[in-house]
Amino acid sequence: MALPARQQMIYWGVAGVLFLIALWLLGSVIMPFLLGGAIAYFLDPVADKLEKWGMSRVWATATIGLVATLGFVILGLAVVPVLAHQLTQLVATAPDMAQQLQVFLSEKFPSMNERGSVVYETLNSVGEAVKARGGQLAQTVLTSAMGVVNFLVFIVVVPVVTFYMLLDWDKMLTRINDWLPLDHAEEIRALAREIDRVLSGFVRGQVSVCVILGTFYAISLMLAGLNFGLIAGAIAGLLTFIPYVGAIIGGGLSIGLALYQFWGDWFSIGIVVAIFAVGQFLEGNVITPKLVGNSIGLHPLWLIFALSAFGTLFGFVGMLVAVPVAAVIGVLARAALDRYLQGRLYLGLEADDRPPAEP
Repeated sequence: MALPARQQMIYWGVAGVLFLIALWLLGSVIMPFLLGGAIAYFLDPVADKLEKWGMSRVWATATIGLVATLGFVILGLAVVPVLAHQLTQLVATAPDMAQQLQVFLSEKFPSMNERGSVVYETLNSVGEAVKARGGQLAQTVLTSAMGVVNFLVFIVVVPVVTFYMLLDWDKMLTRINDWLPLDHAEEIRALAREIDRVLSGFVRGQVSVCVILGTFYAISLMLAGLNFGLIAGAIAGLLTFIPYVGAIIGGGLSIGLALYQFWGDWFSIGIVVAIFAVGQFLEGNVITPKLVGNSIGLHPLWLIFALSAFGTLFGFVGMLVAVPVAAVIGVLARAALDRYLQGRLYLGLEADDRPPAEP
């Protein structure tokens, strides 16, 4: 006999609350497992493809692990030191940039930059803050990212978790499928397929978009001669994951750096502007439509809200689960809306005499 709907809602509500409590209390502990699970989910189609080509699951997982390890080693040796060096230089140069902007404003707009004005005080406070805290902030970021504990967690634990989850991914899905309540198994499977479609379409596609755009911006800006082109391109590519933010922050940073470095050389500044114009055109008209699609069901505003809310409440761990949770909520909300549009609450007392409403 099936449980009443009210009792089912209570059970699922309690499960959701327990999940949020666990996320709050065990964030730093479960982060390697969440990250490992996310990577395994991302790589599962690759393992399935290798299996279709004749490899066993063990060899497919081992091959993926070997290629990923070589990729991270090359990335760590060739790119990370340059990024760290450019970040340190950028922080050290920031006060000079603020001072040069202040001189420019004082020459062109004297009234705006008089002592005691808002612009004057703002630039002074920004310059002093960056000078006092910028180096410490950069050093903290670099040392915390490469600290002993974090190093061991992310270099040892995450790959191990990823390997075993990728190896047993199909077995885990089969076991979970066997545990589904029989009265609702088909409906849950349909919802799970829709969640997987939305999530895989966004995450796998958007990661590819970030990598492609980050590589394009970094290489193009370095070829254009921008001093901090690699770090600016990496920031622009990484933040592309958040709609509009990557273009605004990355483009603003790059154009600001170009104005500081190439002031008076409008051709070089125009090249930097053109790079971001071309990047935005390719992202909106070619890359994102091809890799992500236009109907994944995650509205940019809903995604920004989810990332902001979960990031504020649960930190970095919250940002890891924000997109999956947003996808789940979106699919469940659409399913609930479909039920409502086909139910008596919407159709009224004469529901039996009316055709079902179109979703």
